[in-house]
Amino acid sequence: MSDGASIMEYSGTHQAFRNSWASTDHEMCRHSMSFHLHTTLRKEFFASYLHLLEQTRIVKLYAVTCEYIKGEKQFYYRAQKFYEDVPASEEGMMGDFVELSEVDLEGSRQFLKKFVGGPGKAGTKRALDCGCGIGRVSKGVLFPIFETMEMADMMEEYLLHAHEEYLGDYADRVESYYCYNLKDLRLSLRRYDVVWIQWVACHLTDKDLMDFLVRCKASLRPNGVIVIKDNMARQGCKLDPVDSSIIRHLDIMKGIIQKAGLEVLDVVKQEGFPEVMVPIWMIAMR
Repeated sequence: MSDGASIMEYSGTHQAFRNSWASTDHEMCRHSMSFHLHTTLRKEFFASYLHLLEQTRIVKLYAVTCEYIKGEKQFYYRAQKFYEDVPASEEGMMGDFVELSEVDLEGSRQFLKKFVGGPGKAGTKRALDCGCGIGRVSKGVLFPIFETMEMADMMEEYLLHAHEEYLGDYADRVESYYCYNLKDLRLSLRRYDVVWIQWVACHLTDKDLMDFLVRCKASLRPNGVIVIKDNMARQGCKLDPVDSSIIRHLDIMKGIIQKAGLEVLDVVKQEGFPEVMVPIWMIAMR
């Protein structure tokens, strides 16, 4: 299905919802709980909330995404708890689809080489791997290209395994490990030739993803590139409350990228994965 056809399929429902909400008497409802729930969800999921409301009751959605556990939003707390049970291994990183790892890595290598090396392209001094896990993408895609690496993941166990075992001699070329959720990661200005963000954008709310992309843009060296590689919904967006991931339609992701002030350079679908799986797309931007 083309992007245009998929948009038409559900845009009518969303427009009707917008029209209904716009016709509500603002003075009558602005102090109601429903109004505050809608306002909070719009703030955090400005590009996705209408799609989410179609499949999840607003009160339940609010609790999953906006309420707090131990001082942390449930959306992030649940993801942290989920990954505590995911082993620091290639099998863990690939969700039991380890046989597809090389297909994924080769697709990434082919996509990245369009933007690195040569006139007008990104340099090869330094890259940042976001949501790096044990360093599967760093080892298979980034280290063969870049002189040095920096790696970021919220799970300390993954970073320790990467440094002490998985990366081998490559570990000597890692300048820094950052044990942060990306929403809390602050980046130095004009530092990276490439920022690679794989299978972790889905763990950020729309607002936090946009804010992080703004910081990524400021961290790029001349001709630097940001790459998002992630699962994308075939239409709308879907929230998985178990691992706190939200998969967005490609057009929703592009809208967030645009709001972050970035220009999309290229978009390519990862080939070689079974059709029954959620589509995976790669987006390059600067």
